[in-house]
Amino acid sequence: MFKLIPFFKKFALAVMVLAIGLAALPASAAAAAGLPDPTTPPANRTANGARLEHVWARAQTVYQRQGYRLAKISDFIARAQIRIDNARQKNWDTSAVQAALDAFAAVIPAAQAAHDPGAAIIASHNGFDADGIITDRPAAIATVKALGQVLKDTRLAMDGTGQALREAVKAFRDAHKPTQAPTNP
Repeated sequence: MFKLIPFFKKFALAVMVLAIGLAALPASAAAAAGLPDPTTPPANRTANGARLEHVWARAQTVYQRQGYRLAKISDFIARAQIRIDNARQKNWDTSAVQAALDAFAAVIPAAQAAHDPGAAIIASHNGFDADGIITDRPAAIATVKALGQVLKDTRLAMDGTGQALREAVKAFRDAHKPTQAPTNP
């Protein structure tokens, strides 16, 4: 009887090792996919075609981001004006920031006008299907170039006023940093 207990212990250990080993194996077999549907030939997509599709998708994303920013610009200008007015009440010199904000606000209508034609380009998506896959390569190239030109025209209409405003705010902040009283330990 005493010789059977070590045997059962070893047997139980072997069964557990085997069970753990079998648990690591896949439960089902993998099978190869069937042949493609012969009624729909595979799309002739080259590396250049995939790249053009990627450029189209990226241009649409940039256009949407640019449109979102232009839609929120009036709220931004209003909040910036409130902060300038608050600083002016503290008798701080806000002339540089105010001038930069005024220049920024002045170019917004032109930027919006330059941005608007992109919606029609994206809606028509000449040379692309609804999923962004190329259907007519020359038309797709022209569409991507047209949307790229809209994005460029919008940036040019801003005329660097956003960067000038950012630099004016940075200079204002640097000039009016809060002073910290030294603390004695």
